Amino acid sequence: MVMITRALMCAITLLLSLSVEAQQAPSVLLANVYEADKVNVSEYLVSEKYDGVRAIWTGSQLVTRNGNPIYAPDWFTEPLPRVWLDGELWTKRQDFATLSGIVRKAIPIDTEWQTVSYMIFDMPDATKPFSQRFENYSRLVNQLQSEHIKAVEQTHFNDNKQLSLFMDELIAQGAEGVMLHLAAAKHSAGRSEALLKLKPYFDAEAVVIGYVAGKGKYKNMLGALKVRNSDGTEFKIGSGFSDQQRKSPPAIGSTITYKYHGFTKNGLPRFASFLHETP
Repeated sequence: MVMITRALMCAITLLLSLSVEAQQAPSVLLANVYEADKVNVSEYLVSEKYDGVRAIWTGSQLVTRNGNPIYAPDWFTEPLPRVWLDGELWTKRQDFATLSGIVRKAIPIDTEWQTVSYMIFDMPDATKPFSQRFENYSRLVNQLQSEHIKAVEQTHFNDNKQLSLFMDELIAQGAEGVMLHLAAAKHSAGRSEALLKLKPYFDAEAVVIGYVAGKGKYKNMLGALKVRNSDGTEFKIGSGFSDQQRKSPPAIGSTITYKYHGFTKNGLPRFASFLHETP
């Protein structure tokens, strides 16, 4: 009976400690959904979207975006400086369930945390643009020389085609998607166009209803297909074709399969790209 009482007391103590330690939600930047027709890709820096647990280092403690404490081992946080950092706790691609089980424990297990990395993607500062903050956190991580603390790489692209190719390569390797940080944006809380997320593509079928003539290197070839999908929406598909397919495109009335990355605000498939003619 004494043992049960002590167990209950420990449980109550733990619950109380969790309640006391839970902080007010930190002022973090939240992502909007990427919409191709609203965004100039060249103004953004792009990184992989890690399928992890958002973790803010307050300068003294790791907390979730809602302000709840994350009980990492002392050795895990000991190298971190007394500055505000933002990132993801992450193990590997497509491993979120395992990671969540690790970081949710009130008593951390060292052997489990040895598989976790802190992927830092921001060093919040309301006076500096993200391009500068990227340089700052990269420099900091390099100085720390801790194997489990890593700087998220950022890449610049000139257009949507380059972005789409980059994301497709990551998805093929099991990634969740990509994030876009507005290079010139200073840090602020809440959702805005300063941070955007773009996840994997979907696929669907559509009927070919017409053609758009090609220009430039595609002169006298197909420029784009005019198609209509199952809900009656009509749009154009101008990418994904080989030169041979542009010379001899799918016939009007035939059905094709295309891929896309969600929808624009007007309900059109975003980044629609030809996959193949449907038998």
